Amino acid sequence: MTQNVTADIRAAIREGRIAQAQADIAALLLDVTGSPVADVRINFDQYSLNSVNGFAQSTAGEAFFFKFHQEDGEEDGVAEYYNAAVLKEAGYPVEQPLFQENRPGRQVLVYRQMVDPRFSDVCSDIEKGDRQEDFEKAISAQVEADKLFSGVALKTLQHSESDAARQQSIFQLFYNRLVDDPRKLSGQTLAGRVEKFYLHEHVNWPGISAPFQDIWMLPWTINGIDYPLTIKDAFDGCLEKLSPLNHIPGAVVTAHGDAHNANVWFHNNGDSGHANLSLFDPAFAGREIPALLAEVKASFHNIFAHPFWLYEPECASDAFSAEATIANGRIRVETDYALTPLREAFLVSKADNFWRPLVDELARRGWLTPDWEATVRMAFFACPTLVMKLLCGPGSTHNPSSSLIGFCQAMRAAGAPTNGEEDMFVRFFDRVSKGSDTQS
Repeated sequence: MTQNVTADIRAAIREGRIAQAQADIAALLLDVTGSPVADVRINFDQYSLNSVNGFAQSTAGEAFFFKFHQEDGEEDGVAEYYNAAVLKEAGYPVEQPLFQENRPGRQVLVYRQMVDPRFSDVCSDIEKGDRQEDFEKAISAQVEADKLFSGVALKTLQHSESDAARQQSIFQLFYNRLVDDPRKLSGQTLAGRVEKFYLHEHVNWPGISAPFQDIWMLPWTINGIDYPLTIKDAFDGCLEKLSPLNHIPGAVVTAHGDAHNANVWFHNNGDSGHANLSLFDPAFAGREIPALLAEVKASFHNIFAHPFWLYEPECASDAFSAEATIANGRIRVETDYALTPLREAFLVSKADNFWRPLVDELARRGWLTPDWEATVRMAFFACPTLVMKLLCGPGSTHNPSSSLIGFCQAMRAAGAPTNGEEDMFVRFFDRVSKGSDTQS
């Protein structure tokens, strides 16, 4: 085993060497907890796109839940992971680990095993027709959390010019995935996951089979609505807008940074009719998270990545259809994909209760940059395209239909329709801008 223990574990899992991965996890947990563990069970769930989680039991009988995040090149791009104490001090409802190891290559959090479900599982069950009794509870819990998180963000909002802010681990989710050397903040060209996932690949969508290089410079028309950008335009925009140099000097907040619902517990308080949420796995948390990036992952992954297509592509291909052609120099798609009532409710809450207060306060203080919407749109585009390979084929869980739906969502996120028509992202940004004097 190399010094990068977590990379070895992920490689063993990918290669099907599960017994070796379990043994390596047991050795890591022994080192972190000081106690031998047995019965290591890896949780093979759809949400572990760049992470590993599971359960273990100490020889003394204590049940643990463990989770770690790991991806290529993190030693060069991240100084330290995990800041649960920072979030707790700021006022976030965050579960505190029993044990933790912070060093990249060995990072892991160990919690007391939780009996409550993750919010992601609750929401998925609701959208599959189960847990209907939790529908209103889920929305109320999200509204309550959005208001609380907004309050903490505004309380901790400050202007930073520090080098530490440019080195926040949140950039591992965005800029660092676009380039080969994340230590170099200017003069970079697209590489990293863009090259690994796309540049030399083949596109297989319903109606289109072509080299990726043949389609990434074509604009899109989705359900008759024209969009201004190509995939290449969007990735180039990400390289500019998501660089640490575009955020610092600038507004920062204390935030989790990666609060998608697989990192959130759902606490159902019985017959009270009330439920609340709490955070865990603060791998990218910090005191100086760029304000416009703080809630991007939670916004995209909890709203626009659903229902199903990002995490449960087999369900998406059963529930929705999508067909593409290339005509008159454009990629033209017809799809019946749409948000569910649950995700529409989340969109309203996130826009009204988190983003609008933040944008209004940034504008009031003179810290809202003219390109703020373009910056958030680029970050939204990066969420599905850089978190995993969005094309189908080797190294991907996607099928042709879910891949095409995913790219439609990414392109809708990247740029507003050219003719002023409305889509779900326009609805979102219109709600955010309502009440603010600053328009994108």
